[in-house]
Amino acid sequence: MAKLLVIDDERSIRNTLREILEYEGYQMDDAPDGPTALKLASTEKYDVILCDIKMPQMDGIEVLDQLLALYDTPVVMISGHGNIDTAVDAIKRGAYDYISKPLDLNRLLITIRNAMEKSTLVKETRVLKRKVSKTYEMIGESEPMKEILTMIERVAPTDARVMITGSNGTGKELVARWLHELSNRSAGPFVEVNCAAIPGELIESVLFGHEKGSFTSAIKQRKGDFEQATGGTLFLDEIGDMSLAAQAKVLRALQENKIMRVGGEKDIPVDVRVIAATNKDLKVEIENKSFREDLYHRLSVILIHVPTLNERPDDIPLLANHFITEITESNGKPAMTFTDEALQQLQKKQWTGNIRQLRNVVERLAILCDNVITAEDVEKYG
Repeated sequence: MAKLLVIDDERSIRNTLREILEYEGYQMDDAPDGPTALKLASTEKYDVILCDIKMPQMDGIEVLDQLLALYDTPVVMISGHGNIDTAVDAIKRGAYDYISKPLDLNRLLITIRNAMEKSTLVKETRVLKRKVSKTYEMIGESEPMKEILTMIERVAPTDARVMITGSNGTGKELVARWLHELSNRSAGPFVEVNCAAIPGELIESVLFGHEKGSFTSAIKQRKGDFEQATGGTLFLDEIGDMSLAAQAKVLRALQENKIMRVGGEKDIPVDVRVIAATNKDLKVEIENKSFREDLYHRLSVILIHVPTLNERPDDIPLLANHFITEITESNGKPAMTFTDEALQQLQKKQWTGNIRQLRNVVERLAILCDNVITAEDVEKYG
């Protein structure tokens, strides 16, 4: 049941609102002044707060500022006819809405309902962000990982292009995402393109978009990933698999900060930071004439190499414990732990699939083993 707080120095208004809101199924507390309300708000969690503007001791604007400093519950201001300008100012300062006196019952209930929906969305967004941050958390305290994290912190705030190299499953995408999250573009989009998964004849349409009718299946105009990433980061994963024709257009986009859609006739300015990744040795690809040397130099202003899991065995216990916690929590299972011998057994294995393989093994152990995973379990199922 939703809980509301009403702050108003007029007892008749508080009593009327209590009668209305409790009839509608809400729980309600009330306060005759700002100090009393702030004391309540510091100990109780409210879904919506209604606050009068003109009150003795502390006016509604001051109460609003202190409430917003406590938490992000929507605050609806109650305004007298002579206080509309003040009410508008309150909205600019963070109030959700204002309602004029005398109170209109329908407007009041609709405003409360909308404010609660906003509050729910804010909570859901916060939960999702926590999940996302956990999903893309970088785990490791080995020297190679410390060097990578230091490099990310140093490079992220710039717009420098970054080339990330490393074997499959090492976590190149995580590096790209953290470069974005710690950059000045973090509020913008992060658009990922897996160059190896897109057929060569479609890669240009995916990257640069196309105009309606530019080819048989182009039944409507489409913005490409360069346009969609404007203001943010474009991550070109497995760029070593991109066709030479597409490489030439990417080079032009990087040189001129503009693109042209397939079938288009005008240039479109773009503002993106490009991060690329590959599991190939691009210098060998350049020698084999399958990758443009000028594009390589454009993309590799900063080089970050992600080591294999076999090159950072000290991180395996940390990763294994992180994965087992993540897997059991997401599946609603009781907590599981590894014995020291089990972790040592994991460190002895050869991880040709790197972190991706380790996570799969841990998930298998979580399904097949008891709450304490032993070295014998690792030997049997790992």
